[in-house]
Amino acid sequence: MPDASRLQNPAGGIAFILIGMVAISANDMLIKFLSGGYPLHQMVFTRSAIGVFFSLIFVQMEGGWRILRTDQPGLHILRGLMIVTANMTFFAALAVLPLAEATALFFAAPLMITLLSIPLLGEKVGPLRLGAVVVGFVGVVIMTRPWETGGARDVPVYIYLLPVIAALTYAINQVLTRKLGVSSKASAMAVYIQTMFILVSALFWVLAGDGRHAEGLENESLIFLLRAWVWPEGRDVWLFLGLGINSAIIGYTLAQAYRLADAATIAPFEYVGLPLAILWGWVIWRELPGPIVMMGIALILGAGLFVFLREKQKGRRLTRTKRVHRRY
Repeated sequence: MPDASRLQNPAGGIAFILIGMVAISANDMLIKFLSGGYPLHQMVFTRSAIGVFFSLIFVQMEGGWRILRTDQPGLHILRGLMIVTANMTFFAALAVLPLAEATALFFAAPLMITLLSIPLLGEKVGPLRLGAVVVGFVGVVIMTRPWETGGARDVPVYIYLLPVIAALTYAINQVLTRKLGVSSKASAMAVYIQTMFILVSALFWVLAGDGRHAEGLENESLIFLLRAWVWPEGRDVWLFLGLGINSAIIGYTLAQAYRLADAATIAPFEYVGLPLAILWGWVIWRELPGPIVMMGIALILGAGLFVFLREKQKGRRLTRTKRVHRRY
């Protein structure tokens, strides 16, 4: 089995994660935009069915059908369940929370990745970076405002916990990606993920596709999860197609990024999604974060950037590291 150190290509990993974050930002915007008329499991099924088609094209480019074989099916299934949970909880929050707030809370994930990379990957994280992680989690607490109750809170606190749960399960997924990426191609891992999405969303359709479980509900997140399937109309057909193409891009680029570089190196670059979420929120819904939310965002963003700068200070040259020449 190849050694994980042979896959080190930080510059390539950073490039892939930046492309992936632009695609994720567009994906989140489209799902929030469509959340008022379609159920989440329908969008997930459609985008994954389209996404797996494009992912299979990447499989052919990276070596053909043989690369889909794996001797670690259990870990791949666990990875798939983690990312499905992350997506479902985050998208359920999007139906209620402003895009920027949900995204900012989700960006506790890179901090969690930094922590999880210690016991699961054996990566070294010093006290300064650990301190930055603590500061980032203080930002999460400020944004969720657990001290507010009753009429002072527009959204129940448990809704704010949905992106945090998404962050934790996403972090576990990405650490597993790094572990499995030693022996699995990025396109193969993308196909496994898309297949898991298709299976879970199809199960949702069997159990709740007619919308009967959504009747009488007032919680917008639950309605989004359980409302009946509706055939897309007009321009929505093209938006669903965009979701599918984005899904393929996301699955491939994120898997490739975490194959090519250490989790602690890649994770901070995911924060480019924060300003993109704020931009989409303002352009489409005219939403801008308030002072308390901005304070939390600043702490989370600052913590992530500090982790990256600390990595650079320690002498990990991100663009001059010896490359591994491979055909993808």
